[in-house]
Amino acid sequence: LQKSLSEIFGADKYSRARKEVLTYMFSRPMQMALYFCTGVLQDETLFHHYALNVPFYTHFTSPIRRYADIVVHRLLSASLGARSPIKMEKDAIQKQADHCNDRKMASKRVQELSADLFFSIFVRVRL
Repeated sequence: LQKSLSEIFGADKYSRARKEVLTYMFSRPMQMALYFCTGVLQDETLFHHYALNVPFYTHFTSPIRRYADIVVHRLLSASLGARSPIKMEKDAIQKQADHCNDRKMASKRVQELSADLFFSIFVRVRL
């Protein structure tokens, strides 16, 4: 897909802009990852990562970025025996995950609306 897209963008002064817009539009419909507590969900197919094709997947980044990443680090560390278990019930962890998902969705929506606004301004200025 990337090779095909690169071939059709052309080499004029707007080729980079076309590439960025189309790449953004292609990736927009992809399903966002959701945080959840595995002890609450019984359907293990929800733990699957489609693109990597692995049955169990946990994603996290540096724990300085998001609260959800801190929780994942703590849970993984406890499961490996490197720290004492977290004293939170599964339902409380799921409630935190739901809150993180809500905030992430709201943030993404604002980002999309901002991109739409600036794209419309870009198009208006160019006409």
